[in-house]
Amino acid sequence: MEPLIDTLSDTRPRATAVQDVDAALLRGWPVPMPAVEGDKEIRGHVLVLGGSCEMPGAVILAATAALRAGAGKLTIATGQSVAQLVALAMPEARVIGLAEQASAGFSMDALACLDPLAERVDAVLIGPGMRDEPATAALVHALLPRLEAAGAQLVLDACAMGALLHPPAGWPPGAPWRFERPVILTPHAGEMAHLTGTPKQDINDAPDPRALEAARAWNAVVALKGARTVIATPDGTLYQHEGGNVGLAISGSGDVLAGVIAGLAARGAPLDQATCWGVALHARAGERLAERMGTLGYLAREISQEIPALLEQIAGKYAGDTETIRQTPVGRGTGIDHS
Repeated sequence: MEPLIDTLSDTRPRATAVQDVDAALLRGWPVPMPAVEGDKEIRGHVLVLGGSCEMPGAVILAATAALRAGAGKLTIATGQSVAQLVALAMPEARVIGLAEQASAGFSMDALACLDPLAERVDAVLIGPGMRDEPATAALVHALLPRLEAAGAQLVLDACAMGALLHPPAGWPPGAPWRFERPVILTPHAGEMAHLTGTPKQDINDAPDPRALEAARAWNAVVALKGARTVIATPDGTLYQHEGGNVGLAISGSGDVLAGVIAGLAARGAPLDQATCWGVALHARAGERLAERMGTLGYLAREISQEIPALLEQIAGKYAGDTETIRQTPVGRGTGIDHS
């Protein structure tokens, strides 16, 4: 099966060599902006699915980041045991409590709550704060057909990426899982080693071919995170971003990155664009915090606060290319209106 890349940008710069994700690339590849008369629906609806009794803060970090990236509407689905606490911490969100298992995973009964949302959201982020990989994988596979039918963009982070290792019932034994429609995956080297069965050192030694191989095999945009982050797409395009600082290596930082990417995808950015912009914004936010506070000691929750100003600094107050103006809710194609 050839990669289905309808959710990738057809306007991004192309080159045979690795492309730098820098200010020049981003300014020439502006993210969709809502029409000036638009409402919160036009700005995009994000669903963040995750959290657990031990890590309820992960969904708060990711959800906050999605809003800071410009999404207009937010729903959080998390465990019943922490839903009330999350709702108090996130007054901007609708919070849904899901039935939990003793293993800290969500029960499949959660589908009854999540099904009605599939047609109403533009982007879904699954994984922050989740701990039971098999249970999470089962939920991902159950949701995939619903999200694909609705055209919602999907970002998988943390143990939700384990869906690759736990195919649904009926999948040929030993055959690697491949997404029917492209998704975004955000592994660091340790997670990539887990997903591929490759030693972590080998991932660190050769991130470019590893990311490209995975992107093609899984039909996914893969952001292999590190001091040099590599972004690979199913069609063989490769980007790199070097920047940020060691202060970003802190608990919750990855949740923020995943949330920023989901927020941009909800706004209508194709998967590759949302990923490149998200990686760059996250790194630059760390640089700004380091300049003000010091290289070490800033918190993951503070990263999101830098995102709105950075979006305007890089892209300008309004996108100059009217083809990036979002006129209608997306999650139904590339997210770029060419009419």
